[in-house]
Amino acid sequence: MDIEVARAVLDAQPFSRLLGARVAEVSDEHVVLELDVDDRLRQQFGLIHGGVLAYLADNSLTYAAALALGPEVLTNGFTIDYLAAARDGAVLRSTARLVGGGRRKATSRCEIEIVDDDGAATLCAVAMGSAISTTKKS
Repeated sequence: MDIEVARAVLDAQPFSRLLGARVAEVSDEHVVLELDVDDRLRQQFGLIHGGVLAYLADNSLTYAAALALGPEVLTNGFTIDYLAAARDGAVLRSTARLVGGGRRKATSRCEIEIVDDDGAATLCAVAMGSAISTTKKS
C-alpha cells in the first residue's frame, strides 16, 4: 500500500475527516497517522480524551495490517494501554508496525505520542490489535 492509497482510504472515512486525521508516512514496515491537537479533543480535566487515542490506535493498527493484507481490511480487535496523560502538545502521532500476517488476518502494534511545538515527544499509549481482509477470495 502506498501513501496515496492510504490517504484516499482515510479521506473516504467521514469521521477521520471530521477529526482532521492524516496519513503522514507509509513504508513497507510502518504507518504513521497524525492528528492536530485541538481543545475539542479534551475531556473535563484538560487531557486529550482517551477515545481520541483509541481512534488513532484503531486506525493505525488497521493500516499496518493493510501492509500485509491490502487496503480492504477491517479491525478485528485491539487493546490499548494508556501510559501517560496526553496534555501538552501540538500533534498526536501514532506509529504502527506489522507484527505478523497470514492470508486473511494480520497483527500489528502501535505507539501513540503527543509531540510539542519543538518536536519533543511523550509516549502516551501503546496498543496491539488485529485486522481481517474483506477481499473475497475466489
